[in-house]
Amino acid sequence: MPHIPRRTLPRAPVRVVHLGLGAFHRAHQAWYTARADPDHEWGIAAFTGRSPEAAAILQRQDDVYTLLTRGAEGDRLETVESIVVAHDGGDTDALRDYLSHPEVTVVTLTVTEKGYRRGADGRLDVADPDITADICALAEAFADQENPPGAIANGALRTMPARLLWALDARRRALPDSTITLIPCDNLDDNGRVLQTVLGDFAAHTRPPLGAWIAAQVDVVSTSVDRITPRTTAADIDAVATRCGIRDEALVVTEPFHSWILSGRIRADRPRWEDAGATFVSEIEPFEQRKLWMLNGAHSLLASDGILRGHETVAEAIADPECAARVHDLWDLAAHRLDAAAHRAGVDLDLPAYRAALLERFANPAIVHRLRQIAADGSLKLRARIVEPVRHARADGETGAAGIAAMAAWVRFVIGEVQAGRPLEDVAAEELAARATGADPHRALLDLLAPDLADDAAVFEMLTDHVR
Repeated sequence: MPHIPRRTLPRAPVRVVHLGLGAFHRAHQAWYTARADPDHEWGIAAFTGRSPEAAAILQRQDDVYTLLTRGAEGDRLETVESIVVAHDGGDTDALRDYLSHPEVTVVTLTVTEKGYRRGADGRLDVADPDITADICALAEAFADQENPPGAIANGALRTMPARLLWALDARRRALPDSTITLIPCDNLDDNGRVLQTVLGDFAAHTRPPLGAWIAAQVDVVSTSVDRITPRTTAADIDAVATRCGIRDEALVVTEPFHSWILSGRIRADRPRWEDAGATFVSEIEPFEQRKLWMLNGAHSLLASDGILRGHETVAEAIADPECAARVHDLWDLAAHRLDAAAHRAGVDLDLPAYRAALLERFANPAIVHRLRQIAADGSLKLRARIVEPVRHARADGETGAAGIAAMAAWVRFVIGEVQAGRPLEDVAAEELAARATGADPHRALLDLLAPDLADDAAVFEMLTDHVR
């Protein structure tokens, strides 16, 4: 009879808080922390994002889980015990309590691109109804200078920036002279600056002195993170139960490759993640762009183009010569810009080796990375992954044709999904459906993705040629 995982090591004290308890966090930051903490000094208190289910599952099995690493040479199983307590993301009382303790010095985040609630200008989207509601709730709570713990009920705050700001307010009150480090690990250009911006905007709308304290006492690090983590299936769970006698409903499937690159000032204590393979650099942008434009850009291209060509997984799509050729064209487009950025920063990105490694990872038959999982929220993902390198290319006097072809594939994908009556898994699903059925769907969809490129006649002509 299969048994559930159980803790075998001492439960470490909570010193790290994580927002966004999903599979990627468990394959990445939690795994790095476990590997870097042989003395069990750095426990993680993890908070879910949209659903409390992940926390409930972990609670039932001692807050431990199994990591299944699948490579060409076979599978490897390990139990990860760095998460010591899991909470519903709406439990802001617990979040405030953790940040009020001096031993808690790090907050990491994996909330996806849409979790930062940014508008088209990159600032906090104050037109978002959830943001509007959270601004009102925080402003009302901050109006009471005593700010009692129950000023905002658990579950009332809807967004990550509001919840984090509310918790940082508790730290400022309890430990005004302390420092703490925020480490966003989402696929955004300069994700540290993005987090600083939305927190600063939220504070400006609710409590400006808190914003000043954050600027002085809170370090925000930028990162580039990488480890392919496909969605775990019931078949994966059943296979591990049959083979190993462990039924783990929190099972995470991942690949052998892993990378964590961090850049920025850190004054507070932290785990020695470098002992587990993390890298600290003075300039993050070249590494960040390499990952966004090459790995993530290729993933988004394969998601749209591969689905249109009848494929279901990354491995199937990259084995298609036409899909592979478009990926190489996209990489060529990115490489010119990446080489220049690396030269300016004085770093070696070794792009030929990186490309070869990506092809090997994409073709890994043991990793079933479904294209529809990658295609989710394409209207947000393509802006950093595809649109930005096209803008750079056109600024350099090039056409950006390979990136425009990738945007055209996304336009075709959206229109095809809407015409087939399939619901889009996208933060802008309703607007995408309306634009896809309008009088000029190609221009309308490109305008949502990149208004400046939609106004460029040459770009629009190339895109419509590819769509047709």
